[in-house]
Amino acid sequence: MNNLPQAKPPLLSSPAYKRADSDLDFLQRDDLRAVRLQLEWFKPELIQQDEGIDSTIVVFGSARLLEPAAAKAKLVIAEEELAASPQDPEKKRALAIAKNHAALSPYYNEAREFGRLVSSSCQIDGRCKLVIITGGGPGIMEAANRGAADVKAKSIGLNIALPHEQLPNPYITPELCFQFRYFALRKMHFLNRAKALVVFPGGFGTMDELFETLTLLQTGKVQDMSVVLIGRAFWEDLINWKQLVEYGLIAGEDLQLFHYAETAGEAWNIIVAQHPKDVPS
Repeated sequence: MNNLPQAKPPLLSSPAYKRADSDLDFLQRDDLRAVRLQLEWFKPELIQQDEGIDSTIVVFGSARLLEPAAAKAKLVIAEEELAASPQDPEKKRALAIAKNHAALSPYYNEAREFGRLVSSSCQIDGRCKLVIITGGGPGIMEAANRGAADVKAKSIGLNIALPHEQLPNPYITPELCFQFRYFALRKMHFLNRAKALVVFPGGFGTMDELFETLTLLQTGKVQDMSVVLIGRAFWEDLINWKQLVEYGLIAGEDLQLFHYAETAGEAWNIIVAQHPKDVPS
């Protein structure tokens, strides 16, 4: 017979009694940031290993761009709303943006085709080479994941917890749909297996990933990686690359760190030419 005194219920319910690995309040302390960073590295990394992910291609672009039919529908609505209030400056601006989005909407189809083309070429015989990886959101990211889903291939989505919650798009492989707290760890996972970064028109987030990758290539921190910008007219209108050279802020050879393409097929051909060993024969 056990004559040891029994623990009282208040002791068992005390926060201090919780095991450290199951105490969520404890894990949220500022002091535990280093542990959380480790967890955000290990969870996606180990799951990708389990799923056999060998290499990836990162696809970035605006979360705001819609497929052509949806963009056209929004344009019609914007035209009708301005017609009802022709002097409203906000409705004028909304119409101008809707026109620009409609003009850029074909890139949704190109991103979808790129996801389909890469995935159907590389995920064969059980191999997972050059798997599409995106930021997991809507727009161009959705399109690239959707292209992979069109051919029943795996694709990855790296979502980030934001004040305005971004839900993952429905085309990501469920087993490869991740959510991050820290941008820094998310960035590391984007490039960890990447052989290429394909960049469609986008905003701050797209520019962030583009310039960070170019900086890593320029400084030699990353090697053997291709950067392809989709839509030369857009990018050259947005960024005066030659002026950066003329001011001596970058070297002329730095302009060789990236390539231009207009279509999914052109982008894929550039990547195949530069990474023949990564494309299944």
